[in-house]
Amino acid sequence: MNRADNPVKAPQLADASPPERNTDKPHVIILGAGPAGLAAAHSLTRSGQAKVTVIERAAVAGGNSASFPVEGVICDYGSHRFHPAAEPEVLRDVKALLGEDLMLRPRHGRIRLGGKWIHFPLKLSDALIRLPKPFALSLIGDMVLKPFRKKNTGPATFSTVLYDGLGPTISENFYFPYVRKLWGLDPDKLAVTLAERRVGSGSVGKILMKMLRLLPGLRSETAGRFYYPRRGFGQISDAMLKSAREAGATFLFETEITRIERLGDRISGLTIRDGATERQLSGDLILSTIPLTGLTRLIDSPPPEVVDAARAIRFRGMILLYLVLESEQFTEFDAHYFPEQSIPISRMSEPKNYSASAEPKGVTVLCAELPCDPDEKWWSMSDEELGLEFTGWLEQLGLPVTVPVRRCETRRLSHAYPVYDAGYQARFDAVDNWLSGLDGLLVFGRQGLFAHDNTHHAFAMAYGAADCIDAKGNVDRAKWNRYREVFATHVVED
Repeated sequence: MNRADNPVKAPQLADASPPERNTDKPHVIILGAGPAGLAAAHSLTRSGQAKVTVIERAAVAGGNSASFPVEGVICDYGSHRFHPAAEPEVLRDVKALLGEDLMLRPRHGRIRLGGKWIHFPLKLSDALIRLPKPFALSLIGDMVLKPFRKKNTGPATFSTVLYDGLGPTISENFYFPYVRKLWGLDPDKLAVTLAERRVGSGSVGKILMKMLRLLPGLRSETAGRFYYPRRGFGQISDAMLKSAREAGATFLFETEITRIERLGDRISGLTIRDGATERQLSGDLILSTIPLTGLTRLIDSPPPEVVDAARAIRFRGMILLYLVLESEQFTEFDAHYFPEQSIPISRMSEPKNYSASAEPKGVTVLCAELPCDPDEKWWSMSDEELGLEFTGWLEQLGLPVTVPVRRCETRRLSHAYPVYDAGYQARFDAVDNWLSGLDGLLVFGRQGLFAHDNTHHAFAMAYGAADCIDAKGNVDRAKWNRYREVFATHVVED
């Protein structure tokens, strides 16, 4: 039942400390102050269409898009960029919020292919010079022979889609080992959706066209570039937090959601805990950006089949290793990509190279991304042990650490990536359909929609959600479904 069809308000639960309310506006409660939650708060308060309360378990806003200092170096949760491919409204807002602090930076990374370092994003001249000749010839052969290659006739998977589109060379030497590392599964165990979301160039010919568009005279102003805030990627989150607060949003940090109350198909309120104090909170609409698996567990008495489906949905974890070196700079590159399975880390970034910062003097930080789950051996290792492993992997890659190492510290993310295994779609649909049928609740964001997206996609989801809420806090479900169709076309920008 949609609230547009039944204008009766949900039962209101008494707030322990009710804030002053503008009774002309609906009260919207947002679960999670990550990128999607912050963008929703920013959009709803900027337009003046709702009173907003945001609930966040952590002590700070931003989620995995926040920034923090390590020995004075501003670091992100891995390698983050704000991409020029962002929707125009999103890009316009971020530019307005950050002003001159949003810098347009050249991408200057490299990737190991065939044991050689190649510039990434791929440049035609660099590829011609540096790609191992057998590898390059095989790529050309794959492109020429593609019309004659036998297509898969069985069930489509990540591996069959890439093999049919890109051919064996780049599939077997880059994508297949990389996804085994990232998701801990063989490519034939992964769903087609992952190929649609992760691989923007579905053929060798398209890869070559992307390389050609980077040539002088053919490139656009933003081709091969990215936006990055002067004080770390988290500056975007900080700016949205500030904007929403100044417009009247209330943020409850270090606050746990202990229960979401349901009367039939209607969400009627929630219980939160701040320290030892538990209290009830009510509103006209709840916007949830927290993981849909956790959300399902919080709601009163979900159907058994929904509980079973939620339990079977998986997220891939990750450990972020921050190695502090007594050096101005380790390399000139912003990021290194490691597809080979012999090296457990998937990517390494050097934060000072993203912001072109020379400060602080005499120290730099390397951030390595180590995909793993809590039941794998890496998870229980100490920071010191992981730091030693990190330097060993760099030695194997021909990047020995020859300067003093101060220390290593880590961040562990239990929900880094959604796992699109072969059976995920049916499980996701079971949970998503039930949540979508609950009046007074709207779910979106990377964790809420199980979407492997960029931050600008999360912002677009939030803006879409705000656009579907009317003056009484009702959701235009037909309009939201149209937005959902657009969200399904998002492709990750690497």
